[in-house]
Amino acid sequence: MTPLARRKPEDDSWPDAVADRLHSAAIHLLRSVRRQDRHAGVGPARLSALSVLVFRGARTAGELAAEEQVRPPTMTRIVAALARDGLLRRRADESDGRVVRLEATVKGKRLLDRSRRRRIARLAGRLADLPDRDRRMLARAAHIMERLAREP
Repeated sequence: MTPLARRKPEDDSWPDAVADRLHSAAIHLLRSVRRQDRHAGVGPARLSALSVLVFRGARTAGELAAEEQVRPPTMTRIVAALARDGLLRRRADESDGRVVRLEATVKGKRLLDRSRRRRIARLAGRLADLPDRDRRMLARAAHIMERLAREP
């Protein structure tokens, strides 16, 4: 029997209990700040795809679909809308002209930056209401979460 299987229901420090609470809290927190995205005038799927291009660089439509965990036809529609709005452009791959790479335009980068700043401002406003001790604890937790996100 593994330690997780022997977990006491009232013990919230076991990995599965922490994972469950962290998962739920992260989803709810992101949903609350994501409400700021309505000011961007671009839907969440488009903002998410644009975010990949801005922060991770140019991708093919297939690579972008895989990263966003959507089917290629869905990504085709997202890409078409982003291109129509001038938020991304298509470029031939330098090493293989048959391959088309998608990259964010300056307009797309600006839109994503404004959206990100609105989200951060919303969250910072909520954090400002917390006692210093809690903010320090969350700063440490953020560091740990960043480390977990980098590890395989």
